[in-house]
Amino acid sequence: MKLETLQFVSPIIIVGTALMFLWLERLKPYNPGQRTFRDGFWVDLIGYGLIQSYVLGLVIAWFIHWVDAHTPNARFHLVSGWPIWVQVVFFIFLHDFNTYWMHRSQHNSDILWRTHEAHHSAPAVDWLSGIRSHSVEILIYETVHFLPIILLGAAPEVPLWKGLFNSTYGMFIQANLDIRMGKLLYFFNGPELHRWHHANDDEKAYGKNLATKFSFYDVLFGTTYWPTRKATEYGAPDSTFPKGYFAQQAFAFRRRVDGAQLLNREESGGRVGASPTMETT
Repeated sequence: MKLETLQFVSPIIIVGTALMFLWLERLKPYNPGQRTFRDGFWVDLIGYGLIQSYVLGLVIAWFIHWVDAHTPNARFHLVSGWPIWVQVVFFIFLHDFNTYWMHRSQHNSDILWRTHEAHHSAPAVDWLSGIRSHSVEILIYETVHFLPIILLGAAPEVPLWKGLFNSTYGMFIQANLDIRMGKLLYFFNGPELHRWHHANDDEKAYGKNLATKFSFYDVLFGTTYWPTRKATEYGAPDSTFPKGYFAQQAFAFRRRVDGAQLLNREESGGRVGASPTMETT
């Protein structure tokens, strides 16, 4: 597919995929009774999905082009001779490997958790809730993911194909969809696993199922959690987490009151979250 065609078709595919999962969630929900326009729906759609995505996309693109233009021998052309489909597959696997370790660090660091807490704050997990990520988190993640594509000399179609795959697969794993993938879950992530990553009703699930696409990273590194029962409770570990977009952005920069750790991991089963020793500024 030509670059110009891909640029035109990608948004249509993303919107079509969103509508498809919106329908499938009503047809076969993982958690029946979960409302379509649940609490925080419009914050996610407008604040995170439209405004933040557009603004941060411009910022990240500017930064990557600036690095490309001001770094001597910026393009190393290590992948330039590969077929485009091989480049896409390579960067998708590299993306998930990087994401796994960054994600794991966020769940085990009091400071890094602040950039990830917003993503866990949605009171219901669905096709849209995955878009809820703090702006600092997005800046870090997307720069780390897209900068190698530029510096290693990938084809201009690669970021578009990769972005399209990330968007559609991200909606899939977050979807309130009761789909059983069987042994495929040892390799590919799906709603059955990822909803446990967001669950609040089982301490054994805290900090588990960290990969976004390829669950074999969790299998390899011992962070898989796959019980037979269903997760039922989701939302921010900190009950004081605000509802508005700008308040949620500011919440990550709240100050410590007494310098204590965010929470005692021995009591929480290892989950990083908020504690009574924190307050907003």
